[in-house]
Amino acid sequence: MRVGFIGLGNVGGKLAGSILRNGFELTVLDLNPLLVESFVARGATRGDSPKQLAESCDVVITCLPSPAACAAVVEGENGILEGIGPGRIWAEMSTTDAAETRRLAELVIARGAEAIECPVSGGCHRAATGNIAIFAGCARPTFEKALPFLTVLGRRVLHTGDIGSASILKVVTNYLATANLVALAEALTTCKAAGMDLNTSYEAIRISSGNSFVHETESQVILNGSRDISFTMDLVAKDIGLFQKIAEDNDVPLELSPLLNRIFADGIERYGPRELSPNIIKRLEDATSLNVLAPGFPAEMLDDEPEESGYEVVPHRGEPASNKREAAGG
Repeated sequence: MRVGFIGLGNVGGKLAGSILRNGFELTVLDLNPLLVESFVARGATRGDSPKQLAESCDVVITCLPSPAACAAVVEGENGILEGIGPGRIWAEMSTTDAAETRRLAELVIARGAEAIECPVSGGCHRAATGNIAIFAGCARPTFEKALPFLTVLGRRVLHTGDIGSASILKVVTNYLATANLVALAEALTTCKAAGMDLNTSYEAIRISSGNSFVHETESQVILNGSRDISFTMDLVAKDIGLFQKIAEDNDVPLELSPLLNRIFADGIERYGPRELSPNIIKRLEDATSLNVLAPGFPAEMLDDEPEESGYEVVPHRGEPASNKREAAGG
């Protein structure tokens, strides 16, 4: 299977690395020529344009920072639409707007090709090892066709329904992670202010009902001081803004979500849009004149689990069933 990959940023570069590492024929494209060169040096082919990738690859994957960027790549000059046709798949791995994903997917399908949205969740460190989770929204026959390469990109693959469903669920999970991050920033700062040992505080949270994936990852880089989780405040603001829009479009009167949006708007105003997202804790450090730091924590998260073959996750429907279905070809 020939795979084209457009967007080699923090997440996209790691996902593309899994494709290359597992022996697929890979063509890459990015605005940053240094990122492209690093993949060419490892055996990938340099792409000329989204159109050329769509013409020459069985699957074209986009992993881009915004809906506008994706639209430009799909329907712009020399875009994917100019080259895609029957027998090809467009796979959108960005965190984006569900309605915009559906619109672009319809354009791709009108060309006789297939479309799947497959955003990932679980942290950049798991994207690097192929152990990340993938939400896949598309027609079931398209999902079956895409599963062999999806199970290389991620370990747990969930078919969420039609196009748009995966985008909604991805935004929901990012919103929940953001709520947890802000709560942890408050908890850790309060522990520091109360004179608690922060190494002990970390362990107390980790072994208790207050534990979470965010605590076991982002709290560590917060306490290290690097605050580097390969995610920035502008991306958080985009994601929680998309979640707020979904709620408003469906007449859900949220209370916590507007507050989170205001908190990150303030963080961006204070520290800039490209500030690392865990540094939202700086708002509290500045207000209290405290440094929420502790020795012995890593500067970045690394996935220490071995890479495993991916599989489809089957939603629980109330009847006894395995939660694991072996992937085709894997």
